[in-house]
Amino acid sequence: MNVAQAVGTTLAELGVDYAFGVVGSGNFHVTNALVGAGVRFVAARHEGGAATMADAYARMSDRVSVLTVHQGCGLTNAMTGIAESAKSRTPMIVLAAEVTETRSNFYVDQDALAASVGAVPMRVESADDAVATAARAFYRALDERRTVVLNLPLPVQAQEVAQERRVLPEPPTRPLTEPDAHSLQRLVDALAAARRPVFVAGRGSRGPGCRQALEELADRCGALLATSAVAKGLFHGSPWSLDVSGGFSSPLAAELIRDADLIVGWGCALNMWTMRHGKLIGPNTTLAQVDIDPSALGAHRQIHIGVTGGVAETAAAAAKALAGRQMSTPGYRSEEIRERIASVVRWRDVPYDDTSTNNLIDPRTLTIALDDLLPAERIIAVDSGNFMGYPSMFLSVPDERGFCFTQAFQSIGLGLATAIGAALAQPDRLPVAACGDGGFLMGVAELETVVRLGLPMLVVVYNDAAYGAEVHHFGPDGYPLDIVRFPDVDIAAIGRGFGCDAVTVRTIDDLKAVADWVAKPRERALVVDAKVVATRGAWWLEEAFRGH
Repeated sequence: MNVAQAVGTTLAELGVDYAFGVVGSGNFHVTNALVGAGVRFVAARHEGGAATMADAYARMSDRVSVLTVHQGCGLTNAMTGIAESAKSRTPMIVLAAEVTETRSNFYVDQDALAASVGAVPMRVESADDAVATAARAFYRALDERRTVVLNLPLPVQAQEVAQERRVLPEPPTRPLTEPDAHSLQRLVDALAAARRPVFVAGRGSRGPGCRQALEELADRCGALLATSAVAKGLFHGSPWSLDVSGGFSSPLAAELIRDADLIVGWGCALNMWTMRHGKLIGPNTTLAQVDIDPSALGAHRQIHIGVTGGVAETAAAAAKALAGRQMSTPGYRSEEIRERIASVVRWRDVPYDDTSTNNLIDPRTLTIALDDLLPAERIIAVDSGNFMGYPSMFLSVPDERGFCFTQAFQSIGLGLATAIGAALAQPDRLPVAACGDGGFLMGVAELETVVRLGLPMLVVVYNDAAYGAEVHHFGPDGYPLDIVRFPDVDIAAIGRGFGCDAVTVRTIDDLKAVADWVAKPRERALVVDAKVVATRGAWWLEEAFRGH
């Protein structure tokens, strides 16, 4: 067994079940080793798409995924997806072939590339450390939720690994997740005193037992429940759920969060998006944050209470401490609040003026109709752009495994690949890719991957024939917009060319084709070319532009 075979076999033995990539000469053998050891390999059409698929798969499955790429250009092609993964703290391993000769045309400083986007660079230096290094990379990704770029120098890959070096090392001691007593007590005191507490659960709250622990604690202190965008769906079905906190908050959710006297972020960065540049934090609000990573506490804004610990463990400990206390108020919960949440906390229940015409459909009208048409068991993947709030706000999801939001790097073009990785992680759900026309066309090569894998995916393209965010950012100031506007593209025809079913939607009646597709056995993907009204910018982006 050589090093390439040993690395692939080791990762499979540790539990990797999916790998994504584009195969070249440098990663041919390690990828075959993964496949030979039982890992399913998904061949993408571009390394950037492969990276995003691996990222989405890990997010939606809670398993370490693998991306495998050729030396040099294979890695550089994948860097946007790797940056998104690293910024999102996705547990992913990038197996990157590497040349070490600086005069090679394939040479780039792969360590520097990885570090520059926040990934962890590692390297297999010899046959003696191949298995141990692969195992360290796996546990670093798993335990610290990091994206690890494991460089595999070409000369080293061919070295023979001695039999005694093939033994897997013992797994490292898992990080402590119990909160320290002093900071926990401060949190408990704040919860006991709060009259209007709100919990905002983030990425770190998507683990096993987190929802139950948070709901039990919220029941004790009368807290309302919200999430960051990446944890959307976590509290689905709760009568106290406000859905998403931040730019996607409904008017009622924003009002209730802004009026809170205590906001607790649970595995949540409390960044500018989740807190609307601080506008969701009242002047007298106490801000607390719970995170397993101590460096995350107060990283984005000043907090009053910081607790280092796991979300489920900290919430359970706080609930136990509160059990012995006599609570003086019901917190933020009342029959009036419950009724208001039930009536207008969802965006689709907020009245609006339908701006649809005979040729263009209002994106709100489109998305509400899709929400009614699609089965409840769905998984929504959203690209970036002016359109992105419509599927994020108007499409419901059954739980936190139903929404995949690759927006940490804010790159357009990731939506279709995101939906592929998410679909493979949740195969029993209808996958929905929501894209703008610009992002869809940027990543359109992966539509062939959708067809080749036989994924019954719904691809909805909000087509305004422009880079809409730029149009609405610069247009009000009178700048010329020719460079960000394009002729109308027949995206339905493109979909058919790839082997998908397709429909052009200009009015609500055109959605009958979607209803028919949903109702029958879904053997092929369906591309919806939705010609949408684009007379004004999305309000969540307007707020972001003002914030900058």
